[in-house]
Amino acid sequence: MKNIIIGTAGHIDHGKTTLIKALTGKETDRLKEEKKRGISIDLGFTYFDLPSGKRAGIIDVPGHEKFVKNMLAGVHGMDVVLLVVAADEGVMPQTLEHLEILNFLDIKKGLVVITKADTVDEEFKELVKEDIMEKLEGTFLEDAEIMEVDSISHKGIPELSEKIDVITEGLSEKNLDANPRLSIDRTFSIKGFGTVVTGTLMEGKMNVDDEMMIYPNEIKTKIRSVQVHGESQKTAYAGQRVAINLANVKVEEIERGDVLAKPNSMSSSMMIDVKLKIIKNTERSLKYWDRVRVYHGAKEILARVALIDREELTAGEECYCQLRLEDHIVAKKDDRFVIRFYSPMETIGGGVILETNPKKHKRYDEEVINTLTMKESGDIDYMVEENIRSSSSQYPGLKELAKQLGESEEKLAEIIEGLCSENRVVNINGSYIHVQHYGKLKEKALAVLGEFHAANRLKKGIVKEELRSRVESKLKSKDFDVLLDIIKGDGDIKIVENTVSLSGFNVVFGDKDIQIKNEIEKSIKTGGYAPPVVSELTGGRDEYQKVLEALIGYTLVRVSDDVVYHKDEYQKAVESVKAHLSSNGEITLAEFRDMIGASRKYAMLLLEDFDRNKITKRVGEKRVLF
Repeated sequence: MKNIIIGTAGHIDHGKTTLIKALTGKETDRLKEEKKRGISIDLGFTYFDLPSGKRAGIIDVPGHEKFVKNMLAGVHGMDVVLLVVAADEGVMPQTLEHLEILNFLDIKKGLVVITKADTVDEEFKELVKEDIMEKLEGTFLEDAEIMEVDSISHKGIPELSEKIDVITEGLSEKNLDANPRLSIDRTFSIKGFGTVVTGTLMEGKMNVDDEMMIYPNEIKTKIRSVQVHGESQKTAYAGQRVAINLANVKVEEIERGDVLAKPNSMSSSMMIDVKLKIIKNTERSLKYWDRVRVYHGAKEILARVALIDREELTAGEECYCQLRLEDHIVAKKDDRFVIRFYSPMETIGGGVILETNPKKHKRYDEEVINTLTMKESGDIDYMVEENIRSSSSQYPGLKELAKQLGESEEKLAEIIEGLCSENRVVNINGSYIHVQHYGKLKEKALAVLGEFHAANRLKKGIVKEELRSRVESKLKSKDFDVLLDIIKGDGDIKIVENTVSLSGFNVVFGDKDIQIKNEIEKSIKTGGYAPPVVSELTGGRDEYQKVLEALIGYTLVRVSDDVVYHKDEYQKAVESVKAHLSSNGEITLAEFRDMIGASRKYAMLLLEDFDRNKITKRVGEKRVLF
């Protein structure tokens, strides 16, 4: 069953609260001052059952210009709006401001309700209707039906209820699979229960016992209980007005406009990129760096307007801009917002959020404008790709991206898999980078290798860890290994054991190098299993040291910092120990020492090297085959 929220809008004293009482039988003014003064000051909430059996939540908003802030806190969750106009006064200033606000919030459906219909004659009512239709031109209510009611006598109320039932049939289903979020519009405490928050669940589901978080302060909490329309439920669904009892949080820790959502599913920001439009019927304009009030969800935030492609925005115009906020906002792309002047407080415009975590933009930058144009297009693949591109240097994982974008990990994983298959995004062991960032890393790695080879012509390559420190130390060793494997797959590098080289690089010995090479190899071979140590082989001579290092992994095998063997002798020792273990199952250090005819020191170094290379395994004082 669809979950429906119906809201009122209109000028003060035009009968919104009385209309709701006639529809529902319930009073929405709850404050003593409201009852005393006979006007709505804050939001009122109730519900009623439509003729078809659907249960609809209803929000009553204050109509006085002083309380537009409170009105804005309630309209973000409305599906259908009843624009209320009193027959004896017609369209008034707050009627028009409320209409502008509703237009910016992209509410799709509504009815115009003329209240106090029995207080004027038919001729006057016709004039009021004509005025209403003129004022509604170009708005979402342009073709809305106009209903006449008298809330005191209930004349027209049944027909209005029927009409509401009909227009709610065409409402689209809410997204129940998204991460749940609720913009808190009221907080209070109930003795014996503790803190309760209310709001309209914008998307997703919330269940009793769910772990939750209150943003932007990231206060951990848990849902103790859920009420929908005054009845306890195990689950609340998107589109419902809900009251949620929270654990481990105090009333004073929560502000109107805070967002209740899953842990790590949202992030806060003090800048947003937006498409901003100014209302048509205004003589005022919006200039660069004007201070405004931004209304998003139930939150009011002060901000500066940074117009991107102009100095001034005038009536009816729209453009891209960046709002530099004075407090944190918790939002998602495509959320709607309204702005009012800082002073005097009057509605000037509104629009849609395009990016919730942007960088500061340069003005008149064509690349920025083109990027925002693409974001406005609503291409989710492009949005994910752009988010990865802008955050590649931080190597975000799925959780971080889901938090930044406000999307479920499951949906993101599917999108990213597609981007990877199209070579637009690269997967680095569960962290994601844009192909452009990969190209920069690869270019840097190849440059470092080129410099290394030029300075070390006799070294077969650079050690992986040294390359990592010079290319991208942010990456862990295991992640850098994955990056190297991808570069290797492109055919640009070779990886031999723990060293990396350019694919076209080979050690080339000159005549002098060959002479030194032959000398070293002869000395080591002559030494058998008791070769001269490295310091004796090189004699402290740099050219000997370089040649010896070049031979490691080719004709020489290093078993310790100062001991190397010729690969032929080393391999004979390996075959001998394997043959012995195959026949006898185990071997001691002394037995191995006698087998190769070396000292205990050299025998120990060889066995320890066999252990490292998983040829043998030490068990107590003996070795067995690995």
